[in-house]
Amino acid sequence: MTPTEQSTPLLEFDEVAPDEDCICGGCRAGRRARLHAAPVHEGGHAAARSVRRRAAVLMAAVGTALGGGAAGAAGAAAAPAPTPGGSSTARPPATPQGGVSGLYGESPGARAFAGPRAAAQPLTRARIIERARSWVAQKVPYSMSRYWSDGYRQDCSGFVSMAWGLGSSQTTWTLPDFADRITKADLQPGDILVYNNPANPQAGSHVTVFGGWTDASRTRYLAYEQTSPRTTERDTPYAYWNNSASYVPYRAKALSGGTSNDGSASTAFPGADTFGPGANNAYVTKLGQMLTGRGGGRFYTEGPGPRWGEADRKATEAFQLAQGWRGAEADGIPGKDTWDYLVSHKGRDIAAATTPLPPPPVTPGTGGGTGVPAFPGTGAFAPGANNASVTALGERLVRKGFGRFYAQGPGPRWTESDRRAVQAFQQAQGWRGAEADGYPGPDTWRRLFG
Repeated sequence: MTPTEQSTPLLEFDEVAPDEDCICGGCRAGRRARLHAAPVHEGGHAAARSVRRRAAVLMAAVGTALGGGAAGAAGAAAAPAPTPGGSSTARPPATPQGGVSGLYGESPGARAFAGPRAAAQPLTRARIIERARSWVAQKVPYSMSRYWSDGYRQDCSGFVSMAWGLGSSQTTWTLPDFADRITKADLQPGDILVYNNPANPQAGSHVTVFGGWTDASRTRYLAYEQTSPRTTERDTPYAYWNNSASYVPYRAKALSGGTSNDGSASTAFPGADTFGPGANNAYVTKLGQMLTGRGGGRFYTEGPGPRWGEADRKATEAFQLAQGWRGAEADGIPGKDTWDYLVSHKGRDIAAATTPLPPPPVTPGTGGGTGVPAFPGTGAFAPGANNASVTALGERLVRKGFGRFYAQGPGPRWTESDRRAVQAFQQAQGWRGAEADGYPGPDTWRRLFG
C-alpha cells in the first residue's frame, strides 16, 4: 500500500479527535486551537470543533503522505468568505444563539410561547423601533449566554424578542410562531427578516429588524441587529450581506395600534421618532396626506409617500407657522400638537403660495453673504442620501483634520464614515449627547464651513 493510499482513510474520519499524546505537528496544532478557542456557551461556533479536528487529522495525513495528501489537505482548508451583495453561498454571520429561555435566563416553563407580557403596552411599530434603538444607544455587547438588564438574551433572537416585547428570549426557528409570514412588498418598520441555516440552526442562523427602505428601488434597508461585537443600526443590502435569497420576512401577530385595518397609519400620535431623516413608515404617508389637505400640496412634486423627505419638513413647517408658532415649535418635525391639529382638522390651513408666509427664524451664519454656503437641510444627510452636499461635507471634514474615518472618498453617498467624522467634529466642539449624534444641523454646518 502506498503512502497516498494510507492517507486516504484519514480524510474520511473528520470527527476523530487527534490523540492527546501524539507529538506530530498536526496534533500539536489541534490541541493549541482547542486551548485558545472560545467555548460554545460563550459564543464559540459549535461547528468549529469539527473543523479543528479535521484540520488536525489532515495535517497528520500530510505528514505521512508523499503526494496527493498535501493537495487534499490544502483543498479542504479553503473556506468561502462572506461576499457583500447577496451571495447565497457565502458563509453565514457568526451569530450563534442560545435556546428558548425565560427572562434573565430562568426556565421558560409555560411562558415560553406566551407571547407579549401581560403588563406590556400594546405593540406598535413605533415602539418596536424605539426598543431596537435603545439597545443601539446602549451598545449592548453580543453574547449568546448573557442577559441584558431588561432580561433578554444578548444574541440576535433575544434582541428581536426584546423589540417585540415577548415574554421570553426566543430563537430564529421559534420566532415565526409569534408571527405571520409576509412578502418583501409588505415590509414595514418593525417587521423582521429571518434566516435559518438548515445545516446548523443554532450557530448559523440570523435575524434582523427591518427599519425602512433607504432607496427608492428597495434594494437597501435600515437594519437593526444584534451581532458581534454589539447592537448595530446600518444600511444593509436586501435581504442581507450573505445568504440573501434565504431570508424570510415576518410580521408580529401581536402588532396593534400601529396601522388600521387597511394598512394605513392610525390617528394616535406615534411619537416624534416616527418622523425626521431616515423615517420610512405609514405615518409619514398619512402626515403628507393630511398636510396636502390643509394646503401643503405645493411642497410635493410627487407623493406623499412613506419615506421622509424635505417636502414633508417644509409642509409641516408651513402648517406650524400658519398656527402662529415660532422657534422650536415650528421646526418642521410634527409633535403631538401638530399631529392633533391635523387629525382633528383644527387651526388654520397653510396659506396659498401667493400669500407670503411668516418668515421662519434665521440662524446667523448659515448662508446669505457670510461666506458660508447655505445649509441644505437635515434631509440631505439621512441614511441613503446621495447628493453633492454630502461630498462637500466630507471634503470639508477632511480639510479640518477629521478624514481618518474614510477608507475611500469622500463621495456623494452618505455612509457611516461620514457620520463618524461629523460626530468627531461635533465632539471636538464640546458637544455631547443628541448634539453629537453624527448628523449635521445648521450649527454644525456653520462651524464646519465658517
